[in-house]
Amino acid sequence: MSLPATTRVAIVGAGPTGLTLALTLAGAGVDFVLLDRQAEGANTSRAAVVHARTLEVLDELDPATSAELVRRGTAVTRFRIRDGARPLAAVSFDGLPTAHSYALMVPQDQTEAVLLGRLHALGHEVHRPYEVTTVTQDAAGVTLTTATGETLRAAYAVGADGMHSTVREAAGIGFTGSTYEESFVLADVTMDWAPGPREVSLTFGAAGLTVVAPLPGGRYRVVSTVDDAPAEPGLPFVQALLDARAPAQATVTDVVWSSRFRVHHRVADHYRSGRLLLAGDAAHVHSPAGGQGMNTGIQDGHALGRALSATPATATDEALDAYEATRRPVALRVVALTDRMTRIATTRNPALRAVRNTLLPLLARVPALNKRLATELAELNYR
Repeated sequence: MSLPATTRVAIVGAGPTGLTLALTLAGAGVDFVLLDRQAEGANTSRAAVVHARTLEVLDELDPATSAELVRRGTAVTRFRIRDGARPLAAVSFDGLPTAHSYALMVPQDQTEAVLLGRLHALGHEVHRPYEVTTVTQDAAGVTLTTATGETLRAAYAVGADGMHSTVREAAGIGFTGSTYEESFVLADVTMDWAPGPREVSLTFGAAGLTVVAPLPGGRYRVVSTVDDAPAEPGLPFVQALLDARAPAQATVTDVVWSSRFRVHHRVADHYRSGRLLLAGDAAHVHSPAGGQGMNTGIQDGHALGRALSATPATATDEALDAYEATRRPVALRVVALTDRMTRIATTRNPALRAVRNTLLPLLARVPALNKRLATELAELNYR
């Protein structure tokens, strides 16, 4: 699609965050252009859990959209924490004050497909492939220039373009944090898994954290910290990994997709610089423990869309300031929680592991504490 000359809101990045922002603006009748540098949307699973608060947001946008996502996913009501094969604690989502008292396991490509289908139903498209290389703002607006020389003039530009955000760099906003020493392995597999498909398993161990979660179609998602891993881990590597981390519990029969990646924990110093705004991974990145990254980004997109829909212009300006004041503390809280979970899970100090393994079963039996952690993971505290 050719780019129009002007729009009110230019959205750079058509992942779940950008799509949710576009849907929110479309529902409010605000003109926007959604650009992405990729020729097509995600065709791999990547993020694989949609939490309760995110489903509530999608209910607000369009109940049929959230219903379709639920239809495509697998609902689990329990996160089980283990040390090797030894159960330590279980976090239950049953009874949470929401219509979605579960974690929905669904691959990211399916989440994007559902959101994109709704966008098409509203008469909008993603402009592809357009790589934004230059973003400049002045008192009256923002000019975006693509790698092929096209320009787009907008009143506001939003960076939903990931950790290496062009918009964030153009805004001169710092991205404070650091990188975990370990690399992470991610693999979607078919296997016989002893704990079964009714829970997400978080396994602690001296060698690192391993998460196994059920996916639709009888598959499982494996995420694990590894000191050194091949770029595309194959079946022998994944089987050996699970043999070491969860002995006698897994027999892998196929690796559908795999990857290796480094994980950062960073939060943008600001979410706004004049007419430039940030959302999703452009504003915050963190450990995959708890599966909250995409969820926080989708909620960013919805909140920012409502702020950009405020009228008159003075109300929009106030709402955009409130967007940062509301959403940045959420990101700081999520980053702190996931960092704490990752460090607790991956500690190699024998004394700390012993304390952890003694205290967790005791704390998990306290209903108020169990519900508090489940509520935090479900992001219901961020309404």
